[in-house]
Formats: sequence, C-alpha cells, structure tokens
Amino acid sequence: MGVVDEAVATVDEPDRSCLQHVVEVARSLAPDATEGMSYGMPALKLDGKPLVAAVATAKHLSIFPFSSRVVEAVAGRLEGYSLSKGTIRFAADRPVPDDVLADIVRLRMAEIRK
Repeated sequence: MGVVDEAVATVDEPDRSCLQHVVEVARSLAPDATEGMSYGMPALKLDGKPLVAAVATAKHLSIFPFSSRVVEAVAGRLEGYSLSKGTIRFAADRPVPDDVLADIVRLRMAEIRK
C-alpha cells in the first residue's frame, strides 16, 4: 500500500469511497502512475510530476490537478462546485461527474507529456 492508499484508508465513509473512486479513475487512465507526495499531499505522479491528488479536509473533499489550466478547462462543467486556481471542492453526496473527472486526468496527463 502506498501513501495515496494509506491516506484514503484513514478517511471515514462515505468520503473514503468517493476519494477512492477518484483515485481509481485516475489509475485506470494512467496505469503507470506512481504514488508519492506533492505539495505536502499524497498524490499520484506521472513521469515524476504530480498528476492528481484527492484529499479530505474538515469541510469538504478536494481534487488537486496541480494545474490552473486544467481547472479552467473544466470549470464550465462544474457549475455550483467551489473552484479555485488549482482546486476543485466537492462532497460525497455531490461528487465530480465521471466524465469531468476523466477529462481532468487526461488534460493533466497531456500537460505532463507534452
């Protein structure tokens, strides 16, 4: 078990399942991603660069694609979600839609491998 799996395992349900789903989608699209730390967060990495992190805080869940361009690219499809320069905040009862999540991972992969 790596740092991402260990971090997700410490989260209570239903947030744990929601974060695990984010990680599973990312791994399915980037099967060669590794686990590590980036900006102090457990993250999946691709070619040594941060791909995506999914973390729980006291008030919400967050996806960090480590790219403001990626957040901007999907922002129009996330109306009602709390967004900032590099973060997408959500809740287990309102997860990021799978098609948007997949695009987040694909867009970040494209940035890393350009």
